Amino acid sequence: MLRLRAACEFFWRIFQRGPKASDSLLSQISKCVNEEQVFDIVGNNKSRFSEKHVGYAYKTLWQFQKEKSDLMRSVPYVRDHPQFLTLRILAKDKIELMDDDTLVNVLYIMLRFAVEAHDSLVERLVVEAWRRVERFDLKILSDFSACLVDQQMHFSPLMGKIADILNRKLDSIQSLRILSVLMVNVSSVISQNFGERLVNKTELLLDTMDPSDFNTSIRIVQFLQNIRYNYHPLLEKCSRIFISNIAHLNLDTLSLILALYQSLQFTNFSFQALAREKLSEMIPLYCDPASFVKLFVALGPLAGPMEEKQLRLVLQMMVEELTSQQALAVLVTMEEMNTKDLHLIKKIVSILYKYLHVYTPVELTKITKAVVHLRVHNSKFLRILRELLFSYLRKNVIPSEISRLVQVIAMLPSSHLDESGISRVESILPQCSLSDLHIFASSLSIWIQHDHSHLNNVSQKNLRLLPKLNAYGCERLQKASNLNVLWEELKYVHGEWFEEELLEETIVALQRLGDQVTHTNIINLSSFIVRANYLSTPLLDRIASVTVQQISKIHPLAIHPILLPFSVLNYDPPQKDEFFGACIQRLISHLSVFEPHVLVFLGFTLALAEHFPEDLIRAIFNVEFLAKLDSQLQYLPPFLKLRIYSRLMEFNRAVCLECPEFEIPWFHDSYCQQQENKVKNNIKAVPHQVYKMLGEILGGPNYAQPSALTPYGYIVDFECILDKKKKPLPYRSQDVALNGLPSVCWGPDTHHSMSELPPGAQRVALEFLDSRAFCKNIPHLKGRSAMKIRHLEILGYHVIQIPHLVWNSMELSTKDAWMKYLKEHIFQETNHDYNFYL
Repeated sequence: MLRLRAACEFFWRIFQRGPKASDSLLSQISKCVNEEQVFDIVGNNKSRFSEKHVGYAYKTLWQFQKEKSDLMRSVPYVRDHPQFLTLRILAKDKIELMDDDTLVNVLYIMLRFAVEAHDSLVERLVVEAWRRVERFDLKILSDFSACLVDQQMHFSPLMGKIADILNRKLDSIQSLRILSVLMVNVSSVISQNFGERLVNKTELLLDTMDPSDFNTSIRIVQFLQNIRYNYHPLLEKCSRIFISNIAHLNLDTLSLILALYQSLQFTNFSFQALAREKLSEMIPLYCDPASFVKLFVALGPLAGPMEEKQLRLVLQMMVEELTSQQALAVLVTMEEMNTKDLHLIKKIVSILYKYLHVYTPVELTKITKAVVHLRVHNSKFLRILRELLFSYLRKNVIPSEISRLVQVIAMLPSSHLDESGISRVESILPQCSLSDLHIFASSLSIWIQHDHSHLNNVSQKNLRLLPKLNAYGCERLQKASNLNVLWEELKYVHGEWFEEELLEETIVALQRLGDQVTHTNIINLSSFIVRANYLSTPLLDRIASVTVQQISKIHPLAIHPILLPFSVLNYDPPQKDEFFGACIQRLISHLSVFEPHVLVFLGFTLALAEHFPEDLIRAIFNVEFLAKLDSQLQYLPPFLKLRIYSRLMEFNRAVCLECPEFEIPWFHDSYCQQQENKVKNNIKAVPHQVYKMLGEILGGPNYAQPSALTPYGYIVDFECILDKKKKPLPYRSQDVALNGLPSVCWGPDTHHSMSELPPGAQRVALEFLDSRAFCKNIPHLKGRSAMKIRHLEILGYHVIQIPHLVWNSMELSTKDAWMKYLKEHIFQETNHDYNFYL
C-alpha cells in the first residue's frame, strides 16, 4: 500500500501542470497572473535567470496576450517595457545555451511582439538557428520557417535550405499539420516537380487527418494558391472538410477560404451555399467598418437580391467611416457584383477621392479598372487619377507594373502616352514577358485606332514601338525552352496583335516543346489551342497520345478541357477510338465528382464529336439532376447562366436527333420561342442582296424564306422547297418579306412535320459561313457547323453551306457569277462541297 502511494505521488509530480516545483523561479513565473508580475520577477532575479527561465518568461508573456481579444492586447506596452529590454539582454547572452525549441520559440515570440527584423537579438537568433537547422526536428523546423516568413525572407537562401531538408525528409513525414505549415512557407522557393510531390504526399495524409482540423486544410489551399496549381482532387477533399466544419467557421475563416477559391478559380457550390447562408446571418452582427467590409467582400459576390439589398443599406450608413483600404476593397467587390446603385457608387468614389494620393500603383490600377467598369463619370476624379497614373509610370522600373499602368491608362478617355511614357516603355522592353508585350501592343493599337487626331502628333519613337514589340515577342518565343514557363506568359495573351504577329511563331514554339507535354500541363495546351482557334495536328496528336498513355494520372475533371479542342475544331486524331474511349471511360467512372453545369458542358462537347455515352445522358436528363442544376445556377453570373441553358438545349437537341433510341424527351419549346423572337428582332440583318437573287432564281420572293426557324430551334439564313423534279414550291404565305416571317410549327414530334411536304419534295437550307465557322489557319469546318449539317440533314434538309472565302472570292465577284453559283448548288442532285471543310 505504501509503495502504491509513493508511486502515485511520483507520477503526480511528473505530470502536474507547470514547471517542476524544484525550480523556484519557474514556479514563480508559472503563478503570475499578468505581465507586471513577470516583469517584477525578471527585474529582481536577473543574475539567477538561466536560458530556461528566459524562454519560459517569453512564453508566459505571449500566453497572456493570446488570451486577450485583439482589442485588449497590449503588445506595444509589453515590447517597450524596461524589463522586456532586460529580458532581451538576458536572451542575447544565453542564445548558445538554449535548446532548439527554446531558441525558435523566443524568436517566434519576439516577432509576435513586433520587434524589428534588424534588431540585434533577432539577427543573432536567426544566425544561431541557421547554424543548427540541419538537426531541427520537423516541428521546430516548421516554426522556424514561419519566423522567416514573418521577416519577409520568403526567397532567402535559408528558406531554400529548409525546402531542401523538407525534400529529403518528405517520405518520413506523418503529421499533415506540420507538413502544411512547411509547404506554405517554402512555396516561393520550390520547383514544379517538388510541388507535385508535396501535393501527392498531402493527398495521402489528408485521408488520415482529423476531420475537425480545418486550419490544416486552409493551409493546403493556401499552398495550392501559392504555387498556382488548381488541383481539383485536393480542393474537393478540403471543401468536404470545410463543409463538415461549417458551424465552426467564423467570418475571418470564411472570408479567407472564399478569397483563396476565387484566386484559384475554383467553385464548390455546396460550400458556397452554406457560406452564403452563414454570412447572411452575420449581416446584423457587424457594425464596425473593418468587420463589415470583410463581410461585404466575402458575401457580395455570392449574395442574392435580398442579401445584396441588406449589404447596401448597411454600407450606406458607414460609408463615411471607411479607410482608404476599406474603400478600395468595397469598390473592387462592387465591380465584381456589377453594382447598379449609382448613389452608392458616387459615395464610394468620393471616399476614394480623399485617399487617391496614398494608393500604390497597383492599387490605382485596380481603382481605374473598377471605375471604368462601373461607368463613373466624375471628370475631376478621373483627371487626378490619370495624372497619378502618369506620374507613377514615369518613375517605375518594374515591367509588370509598367504594363498594368499602361493598360489602365488606355482605358481612360483621352489618355495617351507622352514622350516620357513611351521612353519608359521602350527602356524595359527587353525584360518584358509576352503578357507585358501584349498589353503594350493592345494599348497602342487602341490609341491609334480610336483617336485619329492624336495620330498626327505621335512621335517617330511611338511609331517605331509596335515593330519593336513584334520583334521582342518573336525573340522571346524562339528562345523559349520550358513549356510551363511559356504557358505562364501566354495565359492571358490574346487579341488582334497576338493573332496577327505572334500566333504562328507561338505554334512553332509549342510544337518544338511538344516533348514536355505531360498529364500536368496538358490542360494548359488544350485551352490555348481552343482560344487560338488554330488547328495544329502535331499538337493535337501529342495531346491525344499523352492522354491515352497517362489516362490513369489524369483527374476526371481534366477530361473536358482535354476533349474541347478536338470537338470544337472538329478533329479526330489517328488513335481516335483509343483516345475518346479512354476519356469516356475515365469520366463515366467518376460522374459523381462533376458539378451539374460541368456535366452539361461535357455532354455537349462529346455530342459535337458524335459521342453519346448512355450513362452520361441518363445522368443529365432526369428530374433530380435538372433540379440540382437549377439550384446551383443562382450562384453563377448571368452570362454563364445563359450559356449553360443554351448548352443544355443544344445537348438535348443533339440527343433527340442523333440518339432517338434513348427516348429522351424534347423539353425546350420555350427556348425555341425565344429563338423565333430573336429572329424577328434581327431580320434586317439578312443579306437583302442574296434574298433578291434567290427570288430571281426561284421565281419570286415567296419561294424563299429568310432567317427560317427550323424544328428544334435552328436558324438558317435561307430556306426553300424543291419538288421531286427540282422545281421551287411557294410557301403558304404569299407575302414573305424581310419584315415578316411565317409561323413555324414544332413540338416533341416536330420531325414528323416534314411529311406535310408533297411526296419527293425536299427542303433546302442555305447557310453563309463567316470566318467564325472555320479554324484560324485553314478552311477547316469547326464542330458546331458540322453538327448543324448533321442535324439539318436528319430533319430532312438538303444543306448548302457557302464559305465566306468562296462567296467573296475574285471568281465570284459579279452578280452573274453569284447567280450561277447559287443555281448550281440549289438544283444539283446532291451537294458535297462542304466536305472539303470538314
